[in-house]
Amino acid sequence: MNFLEKLNPAQKSAVTAGEGPVLVLAGPGSGKTRVLTQRIAYLIGYEGVRPYQMLAVTFTNKAAREMEHRVQQLLGEEMTRGLLLGTFHSTCARILRREAERLPVSSDFVIFDADDQQSVVKNAIRELNLNEKLYRPVAVHAAISRAKNELIGPEDFPVVTYRDEAVKRIYKRYQELIVASNGVDFDDLLLMTTNLLADNPDVREKYAQRFHHVLVDEFQDTNIAQYNLIKHLSSAYHNVFCVGDPDQSVYRWRGADYRNVLRFEEDHPSCQTILLEQNYRSKQTILDAAMAVIDRNPRRKRKQLFTERGAGEKIVFYEALDDYGEASFVVDTIAQLVASRQYEPGDCAVMYRTNAMSRLLEEAFLQARLPYRLVGAQRFYGRREVKDLIAFLRLVQNKDDEISLARVINVPPRGIGDKTLLALHTAARAANVTPGDVLLDLARGSDSPYFSHFTGRAALPLADFGGLFSAWRGLVSTYTVSELFDRIAQDIHYKEHLDDGTDEGKERWENVVELHRLADEYEDRPLTEFLENVALVSDQDTISEGNVPTLLTLHAAKGLEFGVVFIVGLDDGLLPHSRSFDEPEEMEEERRLFYVGITRAKDRLYILRAMRRGGRGYAEDTIESRFLSDLPAALVSGQSRAGKRKPSYGTEKSAWILPSPSRPIKIVELTFRAGMRVKHPVWGEGIVLDSRAQDSDEIVDVVFNSVGIKRLAASLANLTTLK
Repeated sequence: MNFLEKLNPAQKSAVTAGEGPVLVLAGPGSGKTRVLTQRIAYLIGYEGVRPYQMLAVTFTNKAAREMEHRVQQLLGEEMTRGLLLGTFHSTCARILRREAERLPVSSDFVIFDADDQQSVVKNAIRELNLNEKLYRPVAVHAAISRAKNELIGPEDFPVVTYRDEAVKRIYKRYQELIVASNGVDFDDLLLMTTNLLADNPDVREKYAQRFHHVLVDEFQDTNIAQYNLIKHLSSAYHNVFCVGDPDQSVYRWRGADYRNVLRFEEDHPSCQTILLEQNYRSKQTILDAAMAVIDRNPRRKRKQLFTERGAGEKIVFYEALDDYGEASFVVDTIAQLVASRQYEPGDCAVMYRTNAMSRLLEEAFLQARLPYRLVGAQRFYGRREVKDLIAFLRLVQNKDDEISLARVINVPPRGIGDKTLLALHTAARAANVTPGDVLLDLARGSDSPYFSHFTGRAALPLADFGGLFSAWRGLVSTYTVSELFDRIAQDIHYKEHLDDGTDEGKERWENVVELHRLADEYEDRPLTEFLENVALVSDQDTISEGNVPTLLTLHAAKGLEFGVVFIVGLDDGLLPHSRSFDEPEEMEEERRLFYVGITRAKDRLYILRAMRRGGRGYAEDTIESRFLSDLPAALVSGQSRAGKRKPSYGTEKSAWILPSPSRPIKIVELTFRAGMRVKHPVWGEGIVLDSRAQDSDEIVDVVFNSVGIKRLAASLANLTTLK
């Protein structure tokens, strides 16, 4: 057991730390998994701790399996027998089954998955006679989940508004229905275990006495319930060993609270804090850029990341004319890197803030006939909301498309179930026509000979849908693709159906907006051509999963590494996301997300933005990300506006800065002020929130009635003031 010899001084200090609470703040690429697994091996092999006296918890089954494999490699299976190593949820499930006599469920309880949970929420809403359109099941369940993660039960759910009162009642009924089914949801596993230990001193003492050592991976991603669970389980010996990096806490929307690191230090004032700052992944230039970005966040313990891999090349910045140019640059650059044998295709990754941004990238790869892999999400044209709207358009184009009809006839739900659908097909077969023909005729209501084939409960929703269907088909010859797209989405209230207030709902609607941008390009082309081109893209079922570039969101990139990384979409509103503009804590998380992306790169990093986004029809001007100004000029080289040198950012003179001493600095006089009413040629009326000078222009933040907050360059926006 000579594994200690291969550790650097900081790693060795962490692995061999004495008893008591230990907090290891591990920078990216610093070998935290090695430290955690070797800490386990050290306690067993050197300190004589019995495996069954140890508990190690992490967040994913994959991480747990990797840790177990590494420990067994160091010590062998026999010496690790009895070690309890798993996820938070699996550990809690094991404890709850053993202590079921103290719970409202029996030891053979079932664990409800995400679909089950949604069904129970819907049942609770219906039983309480509440409107599902006002209380969207996804949004209600998200509120229930947040409450459970903060150890708030139904009785203690905070009520400020009438909606809160309704959610409280749904929460209570939801929990009653789950328990009546002898079930628990994922959040219950944490909540029930934490409450079990808090409310039963004898149970808490039993487990605290058993676990002499508690070790926690990815500590920055714990929520309040998990933090309290760790406190209870380590309350006898206080030998709790937590490894994490608050700078990589990017799951706030899941309940993760990076402040648990601060709570740990407050609750354990005598804890040892060890910094792992040596990076084994990236070149120093990349690390310096990452530190420059993350150092702007307050309330954090600063780490000085360093590497022995050398400085490496400068970060490449590229500012494209539009989002098509951005995608083309990525694909062309990867092709050049591979053709010159500098890198394999699998060494390259493209990262973005939201899933909707993958569409143009995917199309650029397909047009170049280059395979790729999409991680962490369905391919753009495989996403449910995208497939829904394409199916609507296919049905309008071809009334006999039974596949599309089956997909959308009850989207959003309109009371057309399987029995009604079967009756529709039966009536169509009896008349030797297609179901589409029957629906179009049912648009006439009771005048249709088919109306009597159905019960009143079934005939009315079919006739309503038939009316919509008939109206849409009548517009095909006069409406553009995007106009027809808008009409369908409005008629079925699709935005309200998707955007339920949750982050998932907003992202799904962003995918619809992205598809609409594609439709905008077909202003002078028929619907058939749009559908044909979409089909050619979406039918790419032979995409390789081998040595190919990877496309993924910044959230999905956490924990991964690549030789070459491209981060696209460095525009305000994308990264940072517009939802963070008015929330300081969310803005801090956006900065951490950018930091995560930067530190995935081992050798080369490319950062990109587009001056305009929105397709080849109407394109919206963008504002460069505020994060770009954090990057020291000496670390960056690059181009903008399809080839020009980038003339801004930083204070140092470098290849990225082009001084123009002969050109006088333009003094910007502000035209707009907060509270002023203005009008935009596309978005209509709005109110100015803020105005400031930036880069020889006036930047105006306006809240529009139609689209919300937009940040505009006054010289391009064509705003007019209103009295």
